[in-house]
Amino acid sequence: MTPADPKSVKVNLTGGTGMDIEWKDGHLSHYPFPFLRDACPCALCNEEREKAGRAPGESADPSAGGPLPMFKPAVKPTSAEGVGKYAIKFHWNDNHDLGIYSWDFLRKVCPCKECKAASIVERKADER
Repeated sequence: MTPADPKSVKVNLTGGTGMDIEWKDGHLSHYPFPFLRDACPCALCNEEREKAGRAPGESADPSAGGPLPMFKPAVKPTSAEGVGKYAIKFHWNDNHDLGIYSWDFLRKVCPCKECKAASIVERKADER
């Protein structure tokens, strides 16, 4: 058993609150839908994030579009489906559906305070 094995996965499409994963090691993760869309692991989204210097899940600067940003509906998936036993895939209301979110990837980008703090410590150690 690895820490990236989910015990349960709940995608709250109707309520629009996001996805909750209980991992087999007992850790609980909540992923708001906007975070997941901004963390899309597809090559297109990865390239865009790298050019902008954003981390997975970090939203684009809304002021970068100009002084009067266009109205955009709240990002949310229209459907979600399992991909084998290793991932989940979303079809988003902006017609994007290229990202396959592996359990390993989701565990690495967990947005909880505990995981964010551990990620910062890990990056600082890598910089040395």
